[in-house]
Amino acid sequence: MVSNFHMPPTVFGPGSQKPSEDDGELEYMPLPQDMRTYTTHYPEVEVEDPTLLAPALALLAEIADGCDRAAATGQPELFDLSGLDAMNRQLIAETMGEGEVSVRMRGIPAIAAQESVFAGVWVLKGVGVDQVEVAPVPTLIFERAFQPVRDALGQMTPKQPGVLNAPSILSELIDKSENFSPDAEIHVVNLTLLPHTEQDLLWLDEALGEGSVTILSRGYGNCRITATGQDHVWRVQFFNSMDTLILDTFEVTRVPEVALAADEDLSDSAERLREVREAIQ
Repeated sequence: MVSNFHMPPTVFGPGSQKPSEDDGELEYMPLPQDMRTYTTHYPEVEVEDPTLLAPALALLAEIADGCDRAAATGQPELFDLSGLDAMNRQLIAETMGEGEVSVRMRGIPAIAAQESVFAGVWVLKGVGVDQVEVAPVPTLIFERAFQPVRDALGQMTPKQPGVLNAPSILSELIDKSENFSPDAEIHVVNLTLLPHTEQDLLWLDEALGEGSVTILSRGYGNCRITATGQDHVWRVQFFNSMDTLILDTFEVTRVPEVALAADEDLSDSAERLREVREAIQ
């Protein structure tokens, strides 16, 4: 009897063959997960006399107004926390929380800036510094970023065997650096798409030196941004949620856009701050 050729074959595909002892179980790469998203957090306030929290509540109102002004004018707003007592300072800390972006700025004094859960609202800490700044990015970055911790040696960097394409990449970056204009478009050199050796990367790291600012953005994976010792040149590296480097670039710009809060973010932060403040009262 001739089988119906329209019927699909039944001797192929998973389960059609007896597995051998050498066959392993099919394993899939784990999918990315745990993306950070905003959820409203209301601080737990336990105080017999709510009027004792008036200084913190007044400051939260001022910070919200500062967000609106910064969104409209582009000018940063700075608020001093050092005058608050321990209870009010704790309320501010609990309200601010920790957002996705943190910044380390070396210098005297060294400053750690942590973005709060409100985009564009930064908590600055250092010796003699206890402040909140409202801005797309902490403004001290512009002053300190390219102050060299390790000097840029440029084309004078000794070349080891295996250095092939790095000198031409460096020439391009130095040219864009020396002719930088704040109005110019961001210039990106994508190392992920360019042929290079491990020695090329080591040579570029030495040739460009190291600046005084490091930014870490945590979201769907991590983004590490490091200022080099060459003006306006940043190393921007993206890692997936399994901490695998997926994009490696140099950017010639004031500050890479991935670290900046937009005007819309600042306006949104003003609204959320007022919502939290009203819930506390």
